[in-house]
Amino acid sequence: SDLATSASERALEMAGLPPKKLDLIVIGTSTADMVSPSAACIVQHRLGAKNAVAFDVNAGCPGFIYGLAIAQKFMQDGSHHHVLVVGGEIVSNRIDYKDRSTCVLFGDGAGAVVLGHANEDGDGEILAAHIYSDGDLWELLYVPGGGSRIPASYQMLDQGLQYVKMQGNEIFKYAVRTMVDSARKVMESKRVTSEDIAWFIPHQANMRILTEVAQRLEIPLEKVIVTVHKYGNTSAASIPTA
Repeated sequence: SDLATSASERALEMAGLPPKKLDLIVIGTSTADMVSPSAACIVQHRLGAKNAVAFDVNAGCPGFIYGLAIAQKFMQDGSHHHVLVVGGEIVSNRIDYKDRSTCVLFGDGAGAVVLGHANEDGDGEILAAHIYSDGDLWELLYVPGGGSRIPASYQMLDQGLQYVKMQGNEIFKYAVRTMVDSARKVMESKRVTSEDIAWFIPHQANMRILTEVAQRLEIPLEKVIVTVHKYGNTSAASIPTA
Protein backbone atom coordinates (compact mmCIF):
# COMPACT_ATOMS: atom_id res chain seq x y z
CA SER A 1 0.00 0.00 0.00
CA ASP A 2 2.99 2.35 0.33
CA LEU A 3 3.54 2.59 -3.41
CA ALA A 4 -0.20 2.76 -4.10
CA THR A 5 -0.64 5.57 -1.57
CA SER A 6 2.24 7.57 -3.04
CA ALA A 7 0.90 7.20 -6.59
CA SER A 8 -2.60 8.14 -5.42
CA GLU A 9 -1.39 11.27 -3.66
CA ARG A 10 0.41 12.42 -6.80
CA ALA A 11 -2.60 11.68 -9.01
CA LEU A 12 -4.95 13.62 -6.71
CA GLU A 13 -2.51 16.52 -6.61
CA MET A 14 -2.31 16.59 -10.41
CA ALA A 15 -6.12 16.45 -10.63
CA GLY A 16 -6.53 19.19 -8.02
CA LEU A 17 -9.01 17.02 -6.13
CA PRO A 18 -9.21 16.75 -2.32
CA PRO A 19 -9.35 13.10 -1.14
CA LYS A 20 -12.69 13.68 0.61
CA LYS A 21 -14.30 14.25 -2.80
CA LEU A 22 -13.50 10.73 -3.95
CA ASP A 23 -16.56 8.49 -4.27
CA LEU A 24 -14.77 5.25 -5.11
CA ILE A 25 -11.27 3.72 -4.85
CA VAL A 26 -10.46 0.61 -6.88
CA ILE A 27 -7.02 -0.98 -6.62
CA GLY A 28 -5.87 -3.69 -8.99
CA THR A 29 -3.39 -5.85 -7.09
CA SER A 30 -2.49 -9.46 -6.42
CA THR A 31 0.06 -8.55 -3.74
CA ALA A 32 -1.87 -6.65 -1.09
CA ASP A 33 -0.23 -5.97 2.28
CA MET A 34 -2.20 -8.72 3.99
CA VAL A 35 -5.05 -11.15 3.43
CA SER A 36 -7.50 -8.69 4.96
CA PRO A 37 -8.36 -5.83 4.81
CA SER A 38 -8.01 -4.81 1.18
CA ALA A 39 -5.19 -2.56 0.02
CA ALA A 40 -7.86 -0.09 -1.07
CA CYS A 41 -9.12 0.27 2.50
CA ILE A 42 -5.60 0.98 3.75
CA VAL A 43 -5.04 3.55 0.99
CA GLN A 44 -8.41 5.13 1.76
CA HIS A 45 -7.33 5.50 5.39
CA ARG A 46 -3.96 6.99 4.49
CA LEU A 47 -5.48 9.47 2.06
CA GLY A 48 -8.30 10.48 4.41
CA ALA A 49 -10.84 9.66 1.69
CA LYS A 50 -13.65 9.11 4.17
CA ASN A 51 -16.46 9.27 1.63
CA ALA A 52 -15.13 6.69 -0.81
CA VAL A 53 -16.17 3.08 -1.29
CA ALA A 54 -12.92 1.08 -1.42
CA PHE A 55 -12.12 -2.40 -2.68
CA ASP A 56 -9.45 -4.43 -4.49
CA VAL A 57 -9.58 -6.27 -7.80
CA ASN A 58 -7.36 -9.35 -7.72
CA ALA A 59 -7.07 -10.10 -11.43
CA GLY A 60 -3.33 -10.36 -11.99
CA CYS A 61 -1.77 -8.36 -14.81
CA PRO A 62 -5.03 -6.86 -16.21
CA GLY A 63 -6.16 -5.73 -12.73
CA PHE A 64 -5.83 -2.02 -13.58
CA ILE A 65 -7.85 -2.42 -16.79
CA TYR A 66 -10.56 -4.29 -14.87
CA GLY A 67 -10.55 -1.41 -12.39
CA LEU A 68 -11.07 1.14 -15.17
CA ALA A 69 -13.98 -0.86 -16.57
CA ILE A 70 -15.57 -1.18 -13.12
CA ALA A 71 -15.11 2.53 -12.44
CA GLN A 72 -16.76 3.41 -15.74
CA LYS A 73 -19.84 1.36 -14.84
CA PHE A 74 -20.09 2.97 -11.41
CA MET A 75 -19.89 6.42 -12.98
CA GLN A 76 -22.38 5.79 -15.76
CA ASP A 77 -25.38 5.67 -13.41
CA GLY A 78 -24.47 9.09 -12.00
CA SER A 79 -24.00 7.93 -8.40
CA HIS A 80 -20.18 8.20 -8.42
CA HIS A 81 -18.48 11.30 -9.77
CA HIS A 82 -14.81 11.02 -8.81
CA VAL A 83 -13.02 7.67 -8.87
CA LEU A 84 -9.43 6.75 -8.05
CA VAL A 85 -8.15 3.70 -9.95
CA VAL A 86 -4.77 2.28 -8.96
CA GLY A 87 -2.57 -0.54 -10.17
CA GLY A 88 0.02 -1.49 -7.58
CA GLU A 89 2.20 -4.54 -7.00
CA ILE A 90 5.13 -5.77 -4.91
CA VAL A 91 6.15 -8.80 -6.97
CA SER A 92 9.74 -8.93 -5.75
CA ASN A 93 8.84 -10.83 -2.58
CA ARG A 94 6.96 -13.47 -4.59
CA ILE A 95 10.00 -14.38 -6.69
CA ASP A 96 12.44 -17.24 -6.20
CA TYR A 97 15.79 -15.64 -7.05
CA LYS A 98 17.22 -19.08 -7.81
CA ASP A 99 14.71 -19.42 -10.66
CA ARG A 100 16.15 -17.53 -13.62
CA SER A 101 12.98 -18.07 -15.65
CA THR A 102 11.07 -15.70 -13.37
CA CYS A 103 13.43 -13.63 -11.24
CA VAL A 104 14.72 -11.54 -14.15
CA LEU A 105 11.26 -10.64 -15.42
CA PHE A 106 9.32 -8.94 -12.63
CA GLY A 107 9.42 -5.63 -10.76
CA ASP A 108 7.52 -3.50 -8.25
CA GLY A 109 5.52 -0.35 -8.92
CA ALA A 110 2.26 1.58 -8.71
CA GLY A 111 0.37 4.03 -10.87
CA ALA A 112 -2.90 5.85 -10.34
CA VAL A 113 -5.48 7.86 -12.27
CA VAL A 114 -8.37 10.05 -11.14
CA LEU A 115 -11.52 9.73 -13.23
CA GLY A 116 -14.28 12.29 -13.57
CA HIS A 117 -17.13 12.77 -16.02
CA ALA A 118 -16.08 13.72 -19.55
CA ASN A 119 -16.90 17.18 -20.84
CA GLU A 120 -19.60 17.74 -23.45
CA ASP A 121 -17.32 17.22 -26.46
CA GLY A 122 -16.20 13.83 -25.09
CA ASP A 123 -12.56 14.67 -24.38
CA GLY A 124 -11.02 12.03 -22.13
CA GLU A 125 -13.89 9.57 -22.57
CA ILE A 126 -13.29 5.80 -22.41
CA LEU A 127 -14.48 4.90 -25.90
CA ALA A 128 -14.58 1.11 -25.61
CA ALA A 129 -13.34 -1.78 -23.50
CA HIS A 130 -12.99 -5.52 -23.89
CA ILE A 131 -12.08 -7.58 -20.83
CA TYR A 132 -11.79 -11.33 -20.80
CA SER A 133 -10.82 -14.22 -18.52
CA ASP A 134 -9.99 -17.86 -19.18
CA GLY A 135 -9.87 -19.78 -15.92
CA ASP A 136 -8.91 -23.00 -17.70
CA LEU A 137 -5.35 -21.69 -17.94
CA TRP A 138 -4.84 -20.75 -14.29
CA GLU A 139 -1.85 -23.08 -13.90
CA LEU A 140 0.21 -21.14 -16.45
CA LEU A 141 1.02 -18.48 -13.85
CA TYR A 142 0.20 -18.79 -10.16
CA VAL A 143 1.45 -18.69 -6.57
CA PRO A 144 0.39 -21.96 -4.92
CA GLY A 145 1.05 -21.17 -1.26
CA GLY A 146 -0.38 -18.71 1.24
CA GLY A 147 -4.07 -19.12 0.46
CA SER A 148 -6.73 -21.31 2.02
CA ARG A 149 -5.70 -24.36 -0.04
CA ILE A 150 -2.09 -24.29 1.18
CA PRO A 151 -1.95 -21.98 4.23
CA ALA A 152 1.29 -20.37 5.33
CA SER A 153 3.51 -22.79 7.25
CA TYR A 154 7.15 -23.74 7.67
CA GLN A 155 6.56 -26.66 5.31
CA MET A 156 5.09 -24.33 2.67
CA LEU A 157 8.15 -22.08 2.91
CA ASP A 158 10.58 -25.00 2.75
CA GLN A 159 8.92 -26.15 -0.48
CA GLY A 160 9.07 -22.67 -2.01
CA LEU A 161 5.32 -22.55 -2.58
CA GLN A 162 5.20 -18.83 -1.79
CA TYR A 163 6.88 -18.09 -5.13
CA VAL A 164 5.52 -17.50 -8.62
CA LYS A 165 5.27 -20.60 -10.82
CA MET A 166 5.15 -19.91 -14.56
CA GLN A 167 5.06 -21.70 -17.90
CA GLY A 168 6.65 -18.98 -19.98
CA ASN A 169 6.41 -20.51 -23.46
CA GLU A 170 2.71 -21.23 -23.13
CA ILE A 171 2.03 -17.78 -21.72
CA PHE A 172 3.82 -16.19 -24.68
CA LYS A 173 1.57 -17.90 -27.22
CA TYR A 174 -1.62 -17.22 -25.30
CA ALA A 175 -0.74 -13.62 -24.39
CA VAL A 176 0.03 -12.64 -27.96
CA ARG A 177 -3.15 -14.19 -29.30
CA THR A 178 -5.49 -12.71 -26.69
CA MET A 179 -3.88 -9.25 -26.61
CA VAL A 180 -4.21 -8.98 -30.39
CA ASP A 181 -7.78 -10.28 -30.30
CA SER A 182 -8.84 -7.85 -27.56
CA ALA A 183 -7.22 -4.89 -29.31
CA ARG A 184 -8.90 -5.74 -32.60
CA LYS A 185 -12.30 -6.07 -30.92
CA VAL A 186 -12.19 -2.59 -29.37
CA MET A 187 -10.78 -1.05 -32.54
CA GLU A 188 -13.49 -2.64 -34.69
CA SER A 189 -16.23 -1.58 -32.26
CA LYS A 190 -15.31 2.06 -32.89
CA ARG A 191 -14.19 1.61 -36.51
CA VAL A 192 -10.63 2.57 -35.64
CA THR A 193 -7.69 1.40 -37.74
CA SER A 194 -4.03 0.99 -36.79
CA GLU A 195 -3.31 4.23 -38.65
CA ASP A 196 -5.64 6.09 -36.25
CA ILE A 197 -3.71 4.99 -33.15
CA ALA A 198 -1.56 7.75 -31.66
CA TRP A 199 -0.10 5.65 -28.82
CA PHE A 200 -0.35 1.97 -28.00
CA ILE A 201 0.13 1.13 -24.30
CA PRO A 202 0.20 -2.65 -23.83
CA HIS A 203 0.80 -4.64 -20.69
CA GLN A 204 4.57 -4.72 -20.18
CA ALA A 205 5.02 -8.49 -20.05
CA ASN A 206 8.27 -8.75 -22.00
CA MET A 207 9.75 -7.23 -25.15
CA ARG A 208 9.12 -10.31 -27.29
CA ILE A 209 5.39 -10.15 -26.58
CA LEU A 210 5.20 -6.38 -27.14
CA THR A 211 7.00 -6.64 -30.48
CA GLU A 212 4.90 -9.55 -31.72
CA VAL A 213 1.60 -7.90 -30.72
CA ALA A 214 2.55 -4.60 -32.37
CA GLN A 215 3.55 -6.37 -35.58
CA ARG A 216 0.30 -8.33 -35.79
CA LEU A 217 -1.72 -5.16 -35.19
CA GLU A 218 0.41 -3.31 -37.76
CA ILE A 219 1.27 -0.59 -35.24
CA PRO A 220 4.79 0.86 -35.68
CA LEU A 221 7.08 0.29 -32.70
CA GLU A 222 7.67 4.05 -32.41
CA LYS A 223 4.01 4.31 -31.35
CA VAL A 224 4.35 1.62 -28.67
CA ILE A 225 5.00 2.77 -25.10
CA VAL A 226 7.73 0.53 -23.65
CA THR A 227 8.88 0.56 -20.01
CA VAL A 228 9.60 -3.12 -19.42
CA HIS A 229 13.34 -2.56 -19.94
CA LYS A 230 13.29 -0.10 -17.00
CA TYR A 231 10.89 -1.63 -14.50
CA GLY A 232 10.28 -5.21 -15.60
CA ASN A 233 6.83 -6.76 -15.56
CA THR A 234 5.03 -5.00 -12.71
CA SER A 235 1.78 -6.92 -13.27
CA ALA A 236 -1.26 -4.68 -12.62
CA ALA A 237 1.01 -1.64 -12.28
CA SER A 238 2.53 -1.91 -15.75
CA ILE A 239 -0.05 0.09 -17.72
CA PRO A 240 -0.58 2.99 -15.28
CA THR A 241 3.17 3.39 -14.78
CA ALA A 242 3.76 3.42 -18.54
